[in-house]
Amino acid sequence: MIHLIFGTQGAGKSTYAIKLANKVNGVHLSIDDWMQDLFSQDLPTPKNIGWIMARVKRCEKKIWSTALQIVQSGGSVILDLGFMKIENRSLYIALAKENGIQIELHFITAELSTRYNRVMQRNLDKDKTYSFQVTPTMFHYMENEFETPSEDELKAIVIVNTDDPN
Repeated sequence: MIHLIFGTQGAGKSTYAIKLANKVNGVHLSIDDWMQDLFSQDLPTPKNIGWIMARVKRCEKKIWSTALQIVQSGGSVILDLGFMKIENRSLYIALAKENGIQIELHFITAELSTRYNRVMQRNLDKDKTYSFQVTPTMFHYMENEFETPSEDELKAIVIVNTDDPN
């Protein structure tokens, strides 16, 4: 089983993914962790989006092959790759289906003000879900990049609103 975690920044995707991994005894694979561990020391100054995205694509390819091995060995995987775009989510849904793997989508959401405050606080705290500094400009740019779930996605999806502490 693959659990595909998606939502806007600050919604609580990584926190949710970590809890879900513990609950289902699965392996949490996070793009932020891979990028931080593999490339953060080499990050050019000023930041270059082309440089970053090339490495994100490489990580995603390797994360998928790792996920496939885990699932084919009987394990569960929690994919925490952002999945901001419908096209990207659709690709992973198709890959899972091609390989006969059950996939479940988890849409993590919260109010804009809650998410913004969480991200700014995470910048200060540098807690377990912190990977890099997110400026207000970056936050608002990424906000516009997110594509809400499609009609097809909404037919079979777990929706988690993290504004509600229960």
